Amino acid sequence: MKRRSRVPPLSRGGEGLGVRGLSRPLRIVHVTQSLEVGGQEKLLVEFARHADRGLADLRFVCLGGRGALASEIEKLGWPVAALNMPPGLWPGTVPRLARLLRRMRCDVLHTHNNRPLIYGAPAARLAGIQRIVHTQHGRGFGLSRRQMQLTRWAAKLARPFVCVSEDSALWMVENGIPAARIRVLWNGIDLERFAFTGPRPSGPAVCVARLSPEKDVATLLHSVALVLREVPGFELEIAGDGPCRAELHSLAASLGVERSIRFLGMTDDVASVLKSASMFVLPSITEGISLTLLEAMARGLPVVATRVGGTPEVVADGATGILVPPSQPRSLAQAILKLQHDPVLAKQMGVAGRVRVEKDFDIRGMIAKYESLYVGQAALPVRLAA
Repeated sequence: MKRRSRVPPLSRGGEGLGVRGLSRPLRIVHVTQSLEVGGQEKLLVEFARHADRGLADLRFVCLGGRGALASEIEKLGWPVAALNMPPGLWPGTVPRLARLLRRMRCDVLHTHNNRPLIYGAPAARLAGIQRIVHTQHGRGFGLSRRQMQLTRWAAKLARPFVCVSEDSALWMVENGIPAARIRVLWNGIDLERFAFTGPRPSGPAVCVARLSPEKDVATLLHSVALVLREVPGFELEIAGDGPCRAELHSLAASLGVERSIRFLGMTDDVASVLKSASMFVLPSITEGISLTLLEAMARGLPVVATRVGGTPEVVADGATGILVPPSQPRSLAQAILKLQHDPVLAKQMGVAGRVRVEKDFDIRGMIAKYESLYVGQAALPVRLAA
């Protein structure tokens, strides 16, 4: 295993790139796998909501189906196209995507995660588009060796290669992406939509996550069984849906905790769910920079989370929350109990978390940095801003 100290230093995205006035807005095409509900997909909605319309004219392309969030983007005035690709490797997608990019008159292609990069980067070159920005939203959970090889090849065409966390950037360097091409640019959230409320000591603990294997909600259910031995009135609400939902319902029943856990399913109002909570719990085994984690901290909730991925870059252990090892129900339960028994500490952590998010994770600052990258990549005629 490579030592982190030998990984070349990484630079922050957007530094030193001032946004200049353009003779016309840049046509930015975002390519994603789909717009089903998830952290990366929610971030694309924020791109659509907060774009500087004098600088960026947006389009969105899904390799697969459109997904539930496509209509939100269209309501904001930006078109969404879907290629409806089935799973697997389909080389014919490259010329097909290239033709679409030509019709869209794309100036800058922005790909999100591995599959869109693998198809999008060569399609952009085939379409005569030289300006490619890529964002890696985590470590590439579940990538095969072949997919990683294709990612390394496609990454040669992307400048810059943006990672949402230092952890993701280090992982990409260890897998052959040159550090000189990488920028680290943390995710952001809309602080106005997640105003500070602070924890409710009598409220439930809350987890907001896709119910998929990498979120490891099963470990959280096992920890609830341990917490209930000491605090019989403890309650947990889980907001989200995904392929593991039926399995998690069965596990809750087998553990005898089903009466203490409420599965909310997919919700459009995460802010209200967080408003009534006593704490936020995130049991993932891999993470980029979790938007729901940032939203909870913006609401002023203390956090219990696993020490994985980019989470330690967000949560200051002992100050804004408590970090524990992944896949260890007992450690997770102990951290939950600590906050249950110390509401003063929970409130202090919540206040510190809000301050932390305000300082480093505002969506407007994040998008401004991406727009600086677009302008830095652009070759259109420019005029100096007044």
